[in-house]
Amino acid sequence: MPNILPVSDLRNYNEVLKNCQAGEPVFLTKNGRGKFVVLDIEDYEKDRAEKKLLLKLQEAEEAVQEENSWLGLDELKEVMENGI
Repeated sequence: MPNILPVSDLRNYNEVLKNCQAGEPVFLTKNGRGKFVVLDIEDYEKDRAEKKLLLKLQEAEEAVQEENSWLGLDELKEVMENGI
């Protein structure tokens, strides 16, 4: 079950941080609506790494779709032989 607390609970931030554990973010609400998320630093770093990986995969997929990004066998051999 997700930890959902009103943002006013930040007055006692130690209690909020106790509820924030790896894999279990704390969702803070303001006027009954979701406003903020408090994450464990490991979860944050994992999310950033996943985002970076997905962006690289997207770039690779776009490069594959461009015909100019691929080398033919002869072109590859030439590059390997000449170190171009």
